[in-house]
Amino acid sequence: MKQVLSILFLSILTASLSFQANGQDCRLVIRGKVIHLENNESIPGAYVWIDEIHNGTVTDDSGNFQFRNLCPGEYTLKIQFLGHQEIIEKIILGNNSFNKTFRLQEEATDLGGVEIHGHRDAVQTTTAISALYGERLLEARGENLGESLKRIAGVTTFSTGNSIAKPVIHGLHSNRIMILNNGIRLEGQQWGAEHAPEIDPFLANEITVIKGAETVRFGPEAMGGVILVNPGEIPTGKNHQTDLYLVGGTNGRTGNLSISHASGFEKIAGLGYRVQGSVKRGGNVKSPEYFQGNTGMSEMNFSGALNYTSSKIGTELYYSFFNTELGILRDAHTGNLSDLEEIIENGRPFTNADFTYEINNPKQIVSHHLAKLKAHYHLNDRWKANIQYGFQLNQRQEYDRRRGDLNSRASLDLELFTNTLDLFVDHTHENALSGTWGINVIQQANSNVPGTGVTPLIPNYDMVNFGLYLMEKYSKGPLELEGGLRYDYRTVNTARYIGNELEEADLSYNNVTAFLGAYYQISPTVSFRSNLGSAWRPPNVNELFSQGLHHGAAAVEIGDADLQSEKSLKWVNSLEFEGKRSSGEITLYANQIQDYIYLNPTGETFVSLRGTFNVYEYLQANAFFWGFDFSGSYEINDGFQAYAKGSIIRARNTETDEFFPFIPSDRMDWGIMYSIGNEEKSHNITLSNILVAQQKREPSFDLAPAPPAYALFNLAYRYQVPFQGNRLNLGFQAQNLFNTEYKEYMNRFRYFTADMGRNILLKINYQF
Repeated sequence: MKQVLSILFLSILTASLSFQANGQDCRLVIRGKVIHLENNESIPGAYVWIDEIHNGTVTDDSGNFQFRNLCPGEYTLKIQFLGHQEIIEKIILGNNSFNKTFRLQEEATDLGGVEIHGHRDAVQTTTAISALYGERLLEARGENLGESLKRIAGVTTFSTGNSIAKPVIHGLHSNRIMILNNGIRLEGQQWGAEHAPEIDPFLANEITVIKGAETVRFGPEAMGGVILVNPGEIPTGKNHQTDLYLVGGTNGRTGNLSISHASGFEKIAGLGYRVQGSVKRGGNVKSPEYFQGNTGMSEMNFSGALNYTSSKIGTELYYSFFNTELGILRDAHTGNLSDLEEIIENGRPFTNADFTYEINNPKQIVSHHLAKLKAHYHLNDRWKANIQYGFQLNQRQEYDRRRGDLNSRASLDLELFTNTLDLFVDHTHENALSGTWGINVIQQANSNVPGTGVTPLIPNYDMVNFGLYLMEKYSKGPLELEGGLRYDYRTVNTARYIGNELEEADLSYNNVTAFLGAYYQISPTVSFRSNLGSAWRPPNVNELFSQGLHHGAAAVEIGDADLQSEKSLKWVNSLEFEGKRSSGEITLYANQIQDYIYLNPTGETFVSLRGTFNVYEYLQANAFFWGFDFSGSYEINDGFQAYAKGSIIRARNTETDEFFPFIPSDRMDWGIMYSIGNEEKSHNITLSNILVAQQKREPSFDLAPAPPAYALFNLAYRYQVPFQGNRLNLGFQAQNLFNTEYKEYMNRFRYFTADMGRNILLKINYQF
């Protein structure tokens, strides 16, 4: 791993220095990003032309463009997009390349012939950022959000079995990672290890990962990073787009169907809509040697949006519904202490399960409603006022194996209501300055639904968070500078009965956070990003007050009411290289966290009528996380391309000089791709190998040693062909090609079972 990193880093540095040393002046670059002046949305498909070289290009899905191998001199850049005023700018290239964000203004004309698109703000940040879209997102269709994001270096998963996965960014997960569904922060019961994000990846046409501390931009709980799940833009003219996905998998005999349709109203200029829905069904998954009992799942999702845009105002109404039923591995719920010890020693279930779609207790049923109303108004050509309101209802039921009539009653039954309100203004100018000033309010009410017959794991609570923030960005030539400041104040009021005694608590937290970032184009092929940001996170109610059996996790969790807020300082640096045939990126980070909260196994067990369970407690200590991600590719010839990506994470308790539990082990993904064809008809084949080291940096106590290292091979084939004037994609994927038996350290059920064996996927995507 270290050798690969060294080679990649030296290649980037050597290439940069050699260009400068050899005096190759004609390797300068003009690059930029094109966005809407009125709402900061990226503009894909804008036409960009340079007169002096008689050459042009169009912006990509994120609004980016670039011209390479330019000599010093004066250039005339023209940017055009239907319905917008043309930009003509003189650019003088000296010894440095040129980089700028261009903002197109709408023409003040009749909208009848103008194609306006729905709202999706462009991501503009100086911190490390990666995205899944286009072909990479197409390859991930049918996977849950966590598994899809593993395609990005530095992102792994924290899982409970094979169907529940939470994204991990630089070693942090759950309440330290914020997920935004179409701009609304997703608020569910994300504190649990087995509480997967309540979101359907099929609703997105781009999933973006921001790896820095983004508390200033997005608020508390964004201290580890942010995941933006963005639907496609909504056409508001004659255009329409329909996407059909069919995915079938052999392991679990899984079937997945998704369809989306977006269109505009021809008679009402500026009005458009999008509807999308998906269903998924799977049975017991299979390890290489055996089926895992009660691991089936069922899912049904829907989303819809209505958008209206004019020259002065814009509005969007959005709704999404997510519903899933998940079986929990039956062997994770043991009957007594000796059974628990024996299954951990055995390393696999004693039950010889068969395949079935039936889902029995233990299981969980989760539904999530999200509604959004957003509007903006142009105060003038440079200032825009925005308002965004979001409502969410999260309903979670967890069922345990119980006796008699109790078996049909949930052991954990929670309802979480969340209201969010964002008021902010954007200012954009033709010069290099832009910024956002805003107020954010979050109100939550979480309640335990009566009738479970069990003392609630967490109390009822009400939470209110008020945030005030500002951010400014300055761009000049090859340099971008960005800074921001935020203040948050939070109150939490809790109540629950323990026996006949009412326990109440009134808590408050506040903090100031800030960040400073920079982007600099070092040479025509090398760029550098650096972001230093402070962040914070108040303790969650489960960390403060958990007191009992968490049925879905098959564990007893003990909270601590005296926990303090986490406060961190994270420094992220990225070096990017892009040549004619090769490209590479390395991201190094250091994250100092004061009062880091973690769930630690005590080594004790809890015996009850419902079984024997491991006991975990929430502890707090100062922590230091550091590591790096790398990714690179090399085009061997016109058809073959090799790639490699990987990550290393170190996390240490600086008070006891020990390691923390559940930190991802070192890993690397490398492979070779073969492509032939053109934009209309093409064949793509990828053979890849995933190498995962044994986690040797464990805490002093764990229920079982970390599993050994493993290597998995995967094979993928995709065929794109025109069909009846539209586009048809046919895909084949073989995951864990050689049916290797392995256990992932970050899977909480590794004590009881191996991970999934071979899975062959067939995928059909028809776009019309």
